[in-house]
Amino acid sequence: MSQRTWVTPVLWSSCVAMLAVGANSTAIMAALPNMRTELSLSAAGVEWAVNAYLVVSAAFVVLGGRAADRFGARAASIVGLVLFGVASCIIAAAGSQTELLAGRALQGLAAAFAVPSTLAAVDTSAGPERRHAAIAAWTGFLMLGFSIGPLFGGVLTHITGWRVIFWLNVVLMLIAIAGLACASSPSAHARATQGQRADWIGFVLLATLMVSLVFALHALPHARTAPLPVVGPLALAVAAFVLLLIVESRADAPLVDLGFFARRGFVMGVAIGSLAMFSIMSLLLYFNLYAQSRDGLGFTALQAGAALLPLSAALLALALLASALAARIGPRNAMTGGLVLIAVACAVIGLAVAWDGAMLGMMLLAIGLFVMGAGLAVPYALAPRLALSALSREQAGQGSGIVNACTFLGGSAGVAGGASAFALGGFVAVLMMIALAGIAGAVLSRGIVEPK
Repeated sequence: MSQRTWVTPVLWSSCVAMLAVGANSTAIMAALPNMRTELSLSAAGVEWAVNAYLVVSAAFVVLGGRAADRFGARAASIVGLVLFGVASCIIAAAGSQTELLAGRALQGLAAAFAVPSTLAAVDTSAGPERRHAAIAAWTGFLMLGFSIGPLFGGVLTHITGWRVIFWLNVVLMLIAIAGLACASSPSAHARATQGQRADWIGFVLLATLMVSLVFALHALPHARTAPLPVVGPLALAVAAFVLLLIVESRADAPLVDLGFFARRGFVMGVAIGSLAMFSIMSLLLYFNLYAQSRDGLGFTALQAGAALLPLSAALLALALLASALAARIGPRNAMTGGLVLIAVACAVIGLAVAWDGAMLGMMLLAIGLFVMGAGLAVPYALAPRLALSALSREQAGQGSGIVNACTFLGGSAGVAGGASAFALGGFVAVLMMIALAGIAGAVLSRGIVEPK
C-alpha cells in the first residue's frame, strides 16, 4: 500500500480521536457543577476530576511516546484509544466520587498513549511535503474539540445529562479504532525499535517528579497551617529530578533524552505550550465554577457553555489560521502577540466581572473571551510544531511525549494554582494569575529564533 493511500485513514482516524480527546478535556468543565451535586463531590473531588486526568497523562505520556517509537505508532494509538473508550464507560456509569476519579485517571493513562502516538503516526505517515499540513490537521481537530467542548458539554448536560458526554466518547473512539485497524504501514513497523530495553527507572522517576509537583501545588493554599503536605512532596520532586538527570544521562536508551533540552526551539515550544495549557485549563474550570454559582453569574450549564462561544469561535478560527499568521509575520511575533492578548483579555474579563451581570458587563465578557480565545489559540497551535521541528522524524514519538507531558503538567499546575487563587480572591484572582502567565510567555517568546 502506498504512503499516499495509507495516510488518509491514519490521518482522519487520528483527527477523529483528537476531536474526542479535546472535547472531553473541556466538556467536563461545564458538567462539573452538576456532577458535583449528583455524585456528592467534595471541593477536592471537583479539582481532582480534572487533575486526575492531567496528572496521570503527564506522568505516563513520555512512556506513551516511547511506546510509539518502540512498537509502532499505529499499535500504540489503538491501545490508547481502546483504554480511552473503556475509561469513558466507567465515568458514564459512575455512581460515586471514587468511581469518577478512577475513570478519569484511566482516561489520563489512555490519553498518554493516544495523544503522542497519533501525532507520531500522522507525522511519520505523511511525506515531507505534507508533514506540516498533516500536523496542522491533527492540531486543528484537537483544538476544535477544545473549542466546542464547553458548549457541547453545557448542551448535553442541560438536555440529556452529563453521562451522555462520555458515552459519545465511546462512539468516536470506536470509529477511530476501526480506521486505524484497517490501515497498514510496513514503514511504520520497520521504524519500531522492539529490541531496545525499556527505561523503567527513568519512567518511575519521571512519574514521581510529575505527581509530587502537583500534590505540592495542591497543598499550597494550606501551607501556613499544614506545611508538611507541601514540603514533603516538594522535597520528593527535587530528589526525583536530580536522580532523573543522573539516570537519563547514563542510560543507553533514555526515556527522556536530555539532549532535546539543549535545542532552543524545543525548549521554547515546550515552555510556551505549557503556559498556554496552564491558562486554558484554569480559565475554563474556574469560569464555569464562577458562572454557575449563586454568588457568581447564576448561569445554568447551558448558559455557561453559550457564554464561552466567543472563546470557542476564536480558539478554532485562530488555531486554523495560526500557520498562515506565523508564515506572514514570523512565529516569534505571532507567539508574542497571542500571549500579550491573553493579558489584555484578562483585563477586559475582569471589568466584565465587576459589572456583575449587567448588559454592558455581558458585552465586555463576550469581547474578553473572544480576545482570550484568539490569544490562546496561537501559542497552543504553534508551540508543538516549534518543538518538534527541532527534532528529527525518528525522534517524533519521544519528542511528542515530552511535549505533551509538559503541557499536561502545565494544565495541572493551572488547576492547582487556580484553586489557591480562587480561594483567596475568587475568579478575578484567577484572571490575574492567567495574565501573569501570558506576560511571562510573551517575554519568553522573544527568544524564539526565526527560520532563515
